[in-house]
Amino acid sequence: MSSWLGGLGSGLGQSLGQVGGSLSSFTGQISNFTKDMLLEGVEEVGDAATELHVSNSKLAEVEAAFATQKSEYERLKKLHAELEEKLEASEIQIKQQSAEYRTLLQQKDVEISHLKARQSGLQEEVQKLQQSAQSAASSPAVLPVTTASLTATSSSPSTFLTRPTGSHHGFHSDEMDISDVLWSQQEINRLSTEVMRLEGEVAHWRRISQASATTRTGNGDQGEILKLQRTIKDLRDEMSREVDEHQHELAALQDAQRQKLAEITRRHREELAEYEERIEELEEQIHSGGSHVSSPADSSKLPELQKNIQSLQEAVERREKQLAELSASLEDAQRKQASLQLERDDALEENVGLLQNYSRLQASVAELQTRVQEQEGKALQKTQFEHEIQTLRNNLAAAEREMERLKNFSESEPKEEVEHADILELNTIIGTLRQEKEVLEQEKLDLQHRLKVAEDQMVSNNSSLIESGEVESLEDLKVELERKEKVLRATQEERDTLMSELEELDRQNQEAMQHLITAKEQLSGQLKEAEAELIRMTAELNTTKDQKGALEQELETQREKTSQSAFTLNDLHMGKQQLEQTVKELKDMLGRAHEQSREARRESADLKKSLQEREEQLAAAKAELDQRGERRAEGQRAEEELAGKERELSDLRREMNEMRSSYEKGMSEEYEMKMENRRLKEEHENALRKEEELRKQLKENQAALNKMTREKDTRIEALKLEKHQLEGELSQAERTLSEQVKQYQQTIEELTRARSMDASALQTEHESAIKLNQEKDLEIAKLRRDVEQLASDHRDTNEMLSITVAGQKQLTDLLQEKDVFVETLKQNAADLQREMETRMSAMTKEAEVLKQAVEEKDKQLGGMKEENSHLKEEIDRLRDQQSRPQPLAEPKTLDIITELETEIAQLKSSRNALEDEVRSLKRTSEDQEASLQAQQSELEQAHTRHQQTTLNYDRLIHAKDEEITRLQQSVGQGHLPALQGDVILQEDKTRSLNQDNGNEKHDLSKVEIEKLVRGIKEKETEIIQLNEKNLSLTRQLDQLAVSRDEVGKLSQMIQQKDLEIQALHARVSMGHSQDVLYLQQQLQTFAVEREQMLAVLNEKTRENSQLRSDYHRLMDIVAGKEAALVKLQQENQRLSNMSDPSGSQEMFKETIQNLSRIIREKDIEIDALTQKCQTLVTVLQSTGGEPGAASGGVSSNQFEELLQERDTLKQQVKKMEEWKQQVITTVKNMQHESAQLHEELIKLQSQVSADSDCSSKLSVDYARLIQSYEQKEKRLGGLSLELAQVQQTISQLSTTKDVLLGKLDSVAQTPEVAATQSSGLSLTAEPQTQQNASPVNSNNLQRETEVLQAQLAEKENLIRTLQENNHRLSNAASTSESEQRSQAEEVRQVRDRLESLQRSVREKDLLIKTKGDQLTQVSEALRNRENDNEVLKQAVTNLKERALILEMDARKLKEENEQVAARSREKESEFRALQETNMQVSLLLREKEFELSAISEKAATVERMLKDKELGKSGELNQLLNELKSMQEKAVMFQQERDQMMMALKQKQMETTALQSELQHTRDKEQRLNLELERLRNHLLEIEDSYTREALAAEDRETELRRRVALLDEKLATSSNAVENASQQASMQVESLQEQLSNVVKQRDDTLLQLRASQEQVRQYAVSLSNLQMVLEQFQQEEKAMYSAELERHKKEKDEWKRKALLLEDQASALQMNLDEANAALDSASRLTDQIDQKEEQIEELKKQVDVRQEMLEEAQKKLMNLLNSTEGKIDKVLMRNLFLGYFHTPKTKRADVLRLMGSVLGLNREQVDQMLEDDARHGVTGWVSSWLGGRGAQSVPNTPQRPTSGQGLNSSFSEMFVKFLEMESTPSLPAPRLPVHDINPLSAPPPGRTTGSSSGSAGAAAGIRRAGESNPFLAPRSAAVPLVAGSGSAGSGGHLLMKPITDALPTFTPVPVSAEASAGAVLKDLLKQ
Repeated sequence: MSSWLGGLGSGLGQSLGQVGGSLSSFTGQISNFTKDMLLEGVEEVGDAATELHVSNSKLAEVEAAFATQKSEYERLKKLHAELEEKLEASEIQIKQQSAEYRTLLQQKDVEISHLKARQSGLQEEVQKLQQSAQSAASSPAVLPVTTASLTATSSSPSTFLTRPTGSHHGFHSDEMDISDVLWSQQEINRLSTEVMRLEGEVAHWRRISQASATTRTGNGDQGEILKLQRTIKDLRDEMSREVDEHQHELAALQDAQRQKLAEITRRHREELAEYEERIEELEEQIHSGGSHVSSPADSSKLPELQKNIQSLQEAVERREKQLAELSASLEDAQRKQASLQLERDDALEENVGLLQNYSRLQASVAELQTRVQEQEGKALQKTQFEHEIQTLRNNLAAAEREMERLKNFSESEPKEEVEHADILELNTIIGTLRQEKEVLEQEKLDLQHRLKVAEDQMVSNNSSLIESGEVESLEDLKVELERKEKVLRATQEERDTLMSELEELDRQNQEAMQHLITAKEQLSGQLKEAEAELIRMTAELNTTKDQKGALEQELETQREKTSQSAFTLNDLHMGKQQLEQTVKELKDMLGRAHEQSREARRESADLKKSLQEREEQLAAAKAELDQRGERRAEGQRAEEELAGKERELSDLRREMNEMRSSYEKGMSEEYEMKMENRRLKEEHENALRKEEELRKQLKENQAALNKMTREKDTRIEALKLEKHQLEGELSQAERTLSEQVKQYQQTIEELTRARSMDASALQTEHESAIKLNQEKDLEIAKLRRDVEQLASDHRDTNEMLSITVAGQKQLTDLLQEKDVFVETLKQNAADLQREMETRMSAMTKEAEVLKQAVEEKDKQLGGMKEENSHLKEEIDRLRDQQSRPQPLAEPKTLDIITELETEIAQLKSSRNALEDEVRSLKRTSEDQEASLQAQQSELEQAHTRHQQTTLNYDRLIHAKDEEITRLQQSVGQGHLPALQGDVILQEDKTRSLNQDNGNEKHDLSKVEIEKLVRGIKEKETEIIQLNEKNLSLTRQLDQLAVSRDEVGKLSQMIQQKDLEIQALHARVSMGHSQDVLYLQQQLQTFAVEREQMLAVLNEKTRENSQLRSDYHRLMDIVAGKEAALVKLQQENQRLSNMSDPSGSQEMFKETIQNLSRIIREKDIEIDALTQKCQTLVTVLQSTGGEPGAASGGVSSNQFEELLQERDTLKQQVKKMEEWKQQVITTVKNMQHESAQLHEELIKLQSQVSADSDCSSKLSVDYARLIQSYEQKEKRLGGLSLELAQVQQTISQLSTTKDVLLGKLDSVAQTPEVAATQSSGLSLTAEPQTQQNASPVNSNNLQRETEVLQAQLAEKENLIRTLQENNHRLSNAASTSESEQRSQAEEVRQVRDRLESLQRSVREKDLLIKTKGDQLTQVSEALRNRENDNEVLKQAVTNLKERALILEMDARKLKEENEQVAARSREKESEFRALQETNMQVSLLLREKEFELSAISEKAATVERMLKDKELGKSGELNQLLNELKSMQEKAVMFQQERDQMMMALKQKQMETTALQSELQHTRDKEQRLNLELERLRNHLLEIEDSYTREALAAEDRETELRRRVALLDEKLATSSNAVENASQQASMQVESLQEQLSNVVKQRDDTLLQLRASQEQVRQYAVSLSNLQMVLEQFQQEEKAMYSAELERHKKEKDEWKRKALLLEDQASALQMNLDEANAALDSASRLTDQIDQKEEQIEELKKQVDVRQEMLEEAQKKLMNLLNSTEGKIDKVLMRNLFLGYFHTPKTKRADVLRLMGSVLGLNREQVDQMLEDDARHGVTGWVSSWLGGRGAQSVPNTPQRPTSGQGLNSSFSEMFVKFLEMESTPSLPAPRLPVHDINPLSAPPPGRTTGSSSGSAGAAAGIRRAGESNPFLAPRSAAVPLVAGSGSAGSGGHLLMKPITDALPTFTPVPVSAEASAGAVLKDLLKQ
């Protein structure tokens, strides 16, 4: 029981641990989420776009986290469901197991009862046998009285002995310690045996005495009687002595037992107190372990606790043993059994109570789980549906709600008010933190103010600098630059400080929020733990209260009340300690937060100090740099200082170490500057010598100064831009700061608001809102129902109205829809006809393939049917066997039958599998045949219908061609819209038809009805035609798709509706008035059916569309596969032609026939075996059914036959299995060979892939050539453009040449003009002289000069254009070195030819004209070439397309080849398998042949030997035989080797054939690829040849054109020589301009260099910025990693502590269970002690009663003594008178007796009386009174037993009767003191000395047995042995009862001192005897 409870508890602990782990992971996710949300405010970005990007990324991260949490939630849900399922399964298993155990227990009880009955029967038989043996052993001479006594004595010990055995069995059934029970039982048995022995002896002697007395009645020998009496006395004395000893031992045992009981009770109470203290300590430890994590010392204490528990359990067991021993010594076996059974019942009741407590615990655990799940759901809803800031608000609100709940909890328990105060302290601390935050924000605002001031200063400085920069010199610019740099540095430093402070503030805010979150999480975790502990403690308190109530009812002591109060106090103390610990932890956390804030402030102060120090160092460095800068030269100082300043900017962004390095660099640069100064001095001395160089240097310096000014201006502008950027960044930073300030203020306000709200009020409001929400939901549900009812009513009314009103409109709409529908159907019919034609061809091909497959399947089906028939026969036989009744068989036959049944089951399973395969094959074949037939019929129907539809709809198709094209496009895109349109039209049709029904039902005017009926009938004819066409088309569509049945159903439903419409029309035509009411009733049902129909139609349209799309997809796949099939068929034919068709197929057939023959033989064997089995079963049934069968079994011969047949069957099965294993080994070998072949195939595939790589490389080269071709085409286009430009220049030159020639003609007439032309400058310089010389020609000359000047200007322009053209040509020529050289030579030639052109201008005119003609020809040729190029481009594109097509074909061929190779591999593997099987069969045949040959050789040798023996050659025969044997062995070896070699050869041949086939295949592939490669190469070579030809032609054309250009240039040179004089000044100006241009170019290059340098610096700055950002990110990542590592460590620690807590809880539960068991044992012990105390109280009460009785006895004895003393001296007168009268009445013979009696009355001695009588006899009668009163004599008569005889009875006188009367009157009538015998159980048999001596043996035995149950064990040691009156032989054995001692009849306690003389009875007897 305890182990079961422990297992359940451990299982619950594990499940709770899983739930706790999932909860911890969930809370960790929530905390991570909140931390991430808080960390979002840290990263500040400059631009809005980057901020958007960051926010988007964060949103993505949040969404990812949400997705992970959602997945986690779903996983937890699944886990929860799985756990619930496991719980249910375990409960079901437990129920089943408990039911099984109960049934087992009942069976065992029944078996035990049977065994007990059998045992009792056996014991009775044993007793009977013993009695019979004893009766047989007894002597036959004894009288029947003795035999009866013997039987009585023999039966009495047997009956006595049966009692301890019964008690012993009772002991064994109990749960007591067996050793104590055995010890007590042994003691009891020993004592009982001794008692029985003694009783037997006594009875024996009594019987002997009785027998002797009966035999000797007349003459009894007095001596023997005396001897017997002496022996009886001795025996009685021994018995009394033994009884005394036993009573002494009992008293000692009782004393020792009392002492032991007192000690044990005292120890028990002490140990109970210790246990209670220990339990309290353990509970405190458990509480402390639950509230705060237990130390490792607790884990070390656990084994000690376990040891203590074990030792306590051992002590409890020892105590139980001692208690059992004492109770065994005290109580009887039956009493013990009863008490132990009671204890067992109590223990069962306690177990029931424990189970109830456990069930309560389970219920509480379930409640906890539900609460945990509710909390999980709430937390998930919070995390899912709340935004970033709302998460913070809700988390803080939840924390404050939990605080409020803690407050409420503290109010509920008065001692937990400390927590409330702690929470208030927390709130105050949070307020202080907020104040500190406000102070930090004020500091931040101050820093912002400082920033603004710095920016204003910067603006003012910049404005002053800009104003003064325009006026002042370079020095002012330098000063301003330095100032700007200082301001920039200051602003950057302030910005950096502000950024660092902002980051620190953000970090502080983060840390504070993290601390708040951690505090909240810890508080919530502690709250949950406290709640769980409270629930657990309440459950434990309930259980302990129940236990304490039970103990109070049993013990009625106040110890349990104190323990309850102690428990409650401990609980309160524990709660108080937990709350104090939580308060301490919160205080520690707040102290840490304070310390962290202080450290942050210290760090900020340190940073400020370090910034100030760095600013001072910067100022010092600036001063030193200023001093250095003054030493440098003016030209280079600005550059160097600028570079130094830029370097210093970059260095200042780094740390102070880099500042030192920059300082050292500055020193080195100063040293270099000194060296440069010296060098400059030397250069200055050199410059003094060279004044020309000085001028040049001055110019260069001026240019450099200009450059510097420009650079400075650019620098200033760049600085302005940087300043603007910085201002923008600062403004953005201010904006972000203000936004953050607003956010923080909002969060603070929201926190204050949330804090100010009362959690209890919120909860009440929440509960009331929930109640209201539920009520509103109920009201909403009711209203919705009402609304739905109203809406349904409204719909019905609307439908009625709409049906009546809108009937005519619907009819018109119907007609229009029908027209549209007809057109769409026509289009669909055309499309479908096309599709059907395409699919017809595909399906015919597929049908051929399927026919081939069906033929193969039919072949397979034949074999399967044969196997199936065999299996069916076996199944029928098995069914017959199963249908027959099973006989009653022996266990061996049952085993046989079970084995046969297992074999039958196996055969059934194999039969079922084969039947399933056969069915599947049949289905596939039938489906294929049906599909083929259906497709053929569909195709035929489609053809006929298509012809009809084409004839019907040709007109409409011509009318609507445009719509058809549009719809065809839509159909080409996807058939779905058209089909959906069809279905929608069908739906509209059904809808309209249903609505038509409504019209006909509800239109009351008969005229309108008749009109509608006519229109409907007209439309119905069209509808019926369209429906027929529609049905045909839908059948085709549905057959092409899969949903043919569903649309058939729909068409049937539409037909049904049409029939219903027709019936309604008939009814309407017959009479409307009768059916109106009926139709109104059916309208609602039809509306419902219409809705159902619409829903069905919608579903069917959806399915139709899906199926059609799948169909189109499949048709595309099929179309793609058809081409592959065609190619595969071709390759298959080729392969089949390649493979040898004759031999392999014949071998296949042979092997298949052999295998089928073997299988048939095996089937025949199986049939025979099954028949044998059936015969055996029939034999068994016949033998079992026979009435004369002895045991319902089978005869031994049949059984042996069955066993033999079973063995034979097993052997055959083994043979079959071996054959199967051989087949499996062959298959494995085939697999190995196939693996090798597969490797070879992989090699071949690698070769093929290499070939394909080569082809791909060739294709790449081809693409490269095409690219180069295109590039050259582009170049040709450029050259054509240049040619056009050259033609333009040539045309311009020709025009200028014509003008010049005309001028030259005019000038040639006047040589002066020529002179003026030759010297233009002199002409222009001296116009006045000419005027003076020739005044007549002055005007003409002026005009000509003006014209010439204009021409000169034009020529200069031409020269410039020609120069530009030359430049362009030179640039074009720079592409290749050869062209440059040729151009250089051509330039020289041009110069030479220009000189010659001046001489021969006229000759060249003709050439120019001819060249013009040639140019026109060239342009035409160029156009032709361009056309040719276009043609070539088109050819190239065509080639590309062809290459792609070829690639696609190659891929398809590859795929087909792979498929063919796979099929060939499969066929080859099958072929090899069959070949191997054939080879094995052939090898077996060869071996058999070889064995036959060997046997025949042996026979021949034997014959020879016989012949040789006849001849007498025995030795030679032996030799020959030996040689024969060796030869035969060798031959066998050779045969085996030959077979192996043949096998290997055949395998190698097969492999070689396979490899040859594969090689042939690869060679074919290689040949094909090589052919393709050669073709491609030839094609490429042709293209290249054509391209090279074209390129050569183009180069030739280019050379010709260049030559022509050179000629033209020569002409130009001749013409330009004439103009050279005029253009010299222009050339000078051009040179000066070129120099200026070169200067400008130099300046531009310098500026470019400076730009590059500045870009380099910018890049360096960007790199440094990126480095800084990387450092920042690394720092943040390190911080995050630190935080995450610490979080993970804390989580791990938390998980470990939780695991330890769970372990401790399990151990505590185990300890609790052990404690409960110990308490149960202690309760049983306490019950025993209570019983012992009760017994002791009874004993004391009995002792008190005994004392009272003894006192009463003593008083009675005293009264007797007083009476005797008082009556001794007195004589009764009446007595004396009677005596006196009696004396005289008596006869004289008897008077002596009267005198003796009178003497005894008077106190005289008997001797004196006798003496007086003798004297009287002597002397006479005188003085009879004196002599009578004279001397006294005493006489002692021996006490002999008086036997009353018949004479005495008759002769009894009056005196004897008088004596009896006196005796009766004189004996004291005291009541016999009796103890409560029923309350006291007997311990042992009584001593036999108590029995009376006068009774017979049988009576004595009976009395002894009777008193055995009545004796009292608690007697005084001596009282039982001593009689009341000392016998001293006075009372004989045969005396009267009144004469017997009191102890013989009654138990006495203390001896009364009464003398023998004082006894009245003795005196009277003496008198009588005298």
